[in-house]
Amino acid sequence: MKKIFLLLTVFSMVFTSCDPLDDIHDEIDAIDAVISGEATITLTEADYTGDLDDGGLGLSFPNFSSVDDAKEMLPGFLSSKYPAWGNESLAAVTFKLYNKKNDEKSLAVYEVTSADYTDNGHSYGNFSSFSDITDFLDVKYPSAADRLLVNLTYLYYNGTVSTFENGFINNYGTWEMSTGISDAEYTAMGEGRAQFSSEDEALSKIPVYLLDKFKFSGKVAGDIEGIMYKLYVTDTQDIDGDGRTDDSAVYSFVAFFIYDGATWSKYDNVIDETIKFGHDGTNWVPDNTIKYTLTTADYDSLGEDYGYPGYYDNFDVREGKENYASPEAILKDINTILTTNNPNALEGQKYIVSYKVYTGADAVWSMSVIKEGTEYVLQ
Repeated sequence: MKKIFLLLTVFSMVFTSCDPLDDIHDEIDAIDAVISGEATITLTEADYTGDLDDGGLGLSFPNFSSVDDAKEMLPGFLSSKYPAWGNESLAAVTFKLYNKKNDEKSLAVYEVTSADYTDNGHSYGNFSSFSDITDFLDVKYPSAADRLLVNLTYLYYNGTVSTFENGFINNYGTWEMSTGISDAEYTAMGEGRAQFSSEDEALSKIPVYLLDKFKFSGKVAGDIEGIMYKLYVTDTQDIDGDGRTDDSAVYSFVAFFIYDGATWSKYDNVIDETIKFGHDGTNWVPDNTIKYTLTTADYDSLGEDYGYPGYYDNFDVREGKENYASPEAILKDINTILTTNNPNALEGQKYIVSYKVYTGADAVWSMSVIKEGTEYVLQ
């Protein structure tokens, strides 16, 4: 009986001694699970409208209503999408942003007279700046209704005096210009009169017209242009002043078009926006960090003045050695490289710079820096 009791005691000790080891293994697994990753993603419709419990954003529409909303909601989305990612992880997220451009609600047609120029202080009989035009519109339409479109014909000096007919929409007190189409441009598009026969025709021809209109204007992907075009329709607002609203007249309308870098298309009030996020060890936060690994050219560019053998493509971090590179010296070198590679970097630009070191063996270290003033400092 005594032997049996001793055996039971030994087995009991073995089983209870396993618990601390399990805890240690769990902690090691947790440490190993935290990794640094980098991703570039574009949200899908399912990402916007998917349930929160399933990793979606729980939105009613496949877009954000503001950049602030995106900054608030995307960190949780990223945590769900990349649960194992931790400190120094980066994600560039491209998403749809609702950015409505208001079209016209009512119309006024006006040609600026000689007296208008004189009365508004323009002694040369023309406008010469955008503010000249908007100041005049504020005087002419002091109580302009929201989304009033003014089809305005005026003289404008820009080296020479030219006649323009452009549209100006009152957007909550701010006048926004839409480019008008000239008679010659309507003719070039195959129109017998300075108007389109239908809205569908206008929306199909204008994108082609814009390629030629702005081919030398330096337009870039994401640019949006308002274009004023004309149709012959029922005069519901009696713009011709004949007291009737059942006859027809030439009306002006505004449509917006967006450039993708190669073609123009009808703007649907949604634009693409990209925000970078970085993981600070606890949460995802909006971030502009660039991950950069030093190249052979970077090491070589430092020359011999920096006290290390550049032909090794690394920094010798062994204290006391002839070519020892201190943390301060490495930071100075990184400043030189980043400033040379990106001289126009903005204040607050962040980098995680990876570089090779020799510790007695080859290794790769990283340094996180941020631009403050004219130099990069440790984060």
